[in-house]
Amino acid sequence: MAESSHFTEADYYQARFDPRAYMNKFYCRPGHSDENHYVIFVLECLSRTFSTGQYKGRSLIEVGSGPTIHAVISACEHFDELVLSDFVDRNREEIRKWVKNEEGCFDWKPIIEYVCEMEGTSSSDVEVKLRQRVKQVLKCNLLSENIFYPESIEPADCVITSLCLEAACKDLPSYRDAFCRVAKLLRPGGSLIMVGVFGETFYCIDQIRFSCLKISRADVEDILRNLDFTVQEFNIFPAQDRENKVFFFLVALKSIKTI
Repeated sequence: MAESSHFTEADYYQARFDPRAYMNKFYCRPGHSDENHYVIFVLECLSRTFSTGQYKGRSLIEVGSGPTIHAVISACEHFDELVLSDFVDRNREEIRKWVKNEEGCFDWKPIIEYVCEMEGTSSSDVEVKLRQRVKQVLKCNLLSENIFYPESIEPADCVITSLCLEAACKDLPSYRDAFCRVAKLLRPGGSLIMVGVFGETFYCIDQIRFSCLKISRADVEDILRNLDFTVQEFNIFPAQDRENKVFFFLVALKSIKTI
């Protein structure tokens, strides 16, 4: 197994992260392997959250999409404009290929069909709408003061981030700073939807090891409190592969006051 002796930062991802290996491991079809029980947990949480009709608006930003589109399937009915993003060039290219329906793009149909079956909607209609509503696929760097530099993005009604901050930040101070930058992408009163993992120090894709910042629920709740967010829900899901590793899904509302 290839390992890094230090925290695997952005350049390591640019050089070593294989988007197809990642998607084939987790996103082929729900229930196909132990690894994507986590995916089912996330898809069901997202579906339940957006099905309430409470979280809607003009724009949604996903910070750190990786090469995936699964996090915005349930959201696409409720927002006119979706902005996806990632640091790794190959990840953004995978998203663009799917949005343009290019030959050889990753097959997201099984995941879309799973979501649509839960929600009683047409998978073909949702697929078309999702492609239409993804307006931008931007490069993002959580460690930069302007995450989307040189682009300037208006604050959104909703921000989603999934398994991103832990992978990008090597210590708790940088995690807090990145969390604050994500919060600034939201308009006052906007909703933050976050998926993360507690108790994790690394993960592997195709025998390549990537670092993960070990955080706790107390860390996340403390940051949310300091940023004046109100938590609406906080769900946890124990991982299948290691003890003390727990995935979480949270929804929080940003204060109407400006941070």
